Amino acid sequence: MKALVALILLVQLPIHKAVPAAPPAPLGCDDPESEAAAEVAVNHINGHNHHGYKFALNRIEDIRVVPQGPNNDIIFLELDLLETKCPILSPTPLANCTVRSFAEHAVEGDCDVKLQKVDGTFSVLASKCHSHADSSEDIRKVCPDCPLLARMNNTEVLETVAAALNDYNSKTTDSYLRLLEIGRAKIQYHPGHVIVTEFAVGATNCSAEEAKANVGACQLLPEDQSNFGFCTAVMVKSPSQDLQVDCQLYGHQVPAPDIPLLSWVFQPTGQDTSAGLAPSAVGVTNHNLGLFHNNPVASESSSSEILRSMLSAKSVTKRAVADAAQHDKVPRPVGFVPPPPPCPGKIRHFDI
Repeated sequence: MKALVALILLVQLPIHKAVPAAPPAPLGCDDPESEAAAEVAVNHINGHNHHGYKFALNRIEDIRVVPQGPNNDIIFLELDLLETKCPILSPTPLANCTVRSFAEHAVEGDCDVKLQKVDGTFSVLASKCHSHADSSEDIRKVCPDCPLLARMNNTEVLETVAAALNDYNSKTTDSYLRLLEIGRAKIQYHPGHVIVTEFAVGATNCSAEEAKANVGACQLLPEDQSNFGFCTAVMVKSPSQDLQVDCQLYGHQVPAPDIPLLSWVFQPTGQDTSAGLAPSAVGVTNHNLGLFHNNPVASESSSSEILRSMLSAKSVTKRAVADAAQHDKVPRPVGFVPPPPPCPGKIRHFDI
């Protein structure tokens, strides 16, 4: 009898259905995890960029997380970067690199990055970047007298670099320096005629004295003895003539295992000039961050897949914004402050 009563009571008990867990809230662009992923991405981008200058994070534009399993996520990032004053081969840590100001004719980088996070560790699977200098019109609005970026193959730019290298090599007793690439150049015409150039150099196996006899025989030092540096030259043509050159050599740099140290150096295609200018350097533009990295062991990590995924993430974001706008039509208590949108994130330096 007791067993029958117990069975009846058991049948009458309410049946609780398993409620599926709510999906996690979308990751915000300024969340600590997003910033940690962005830091790994920016370090990867700088590590695989072989020209110009290091880039710093300005803003996380968008982020999308695709769960793959327990403690395994695929993360898509859309990043806004800004050029710093640190050449790409400078040993200066990125945290100590100064971002170029807007008035210095800033350069912005746009990057899409695919990462994987396994057990809390991020790794970059693929990345694609491009960049552009701010428009001359925008610079003129803020600083009408600021000099603008000049073309690398401008005659005055090339003359200034050649004169600067000749001047430096004629006064040093160390290794003869050769041009690797011209990084930036600006020409000012008022109130004086001034050309400012920045360029990367490499030490050769010749002394400056030996180069006078046969400069064509001077080759860049082998990778295990490499010594690269960076120079700034200021040539004043009027109201008086003057040339100032400042070069800093970094010493031997140990490359990452998958990045050849000399892969970004201009290979001469003909006889050097007396200044060590490689003919292939003429006309090269290094204001852009042209970068594509595709991990061969990562599945579906092509550039088109990155773009498709980022476009999908943008459509999801637009729907979320529309839903939030519809939701905001519901009356709110007095003093209610809606939470900030998850993306885009804060601007760290300035908008361009």
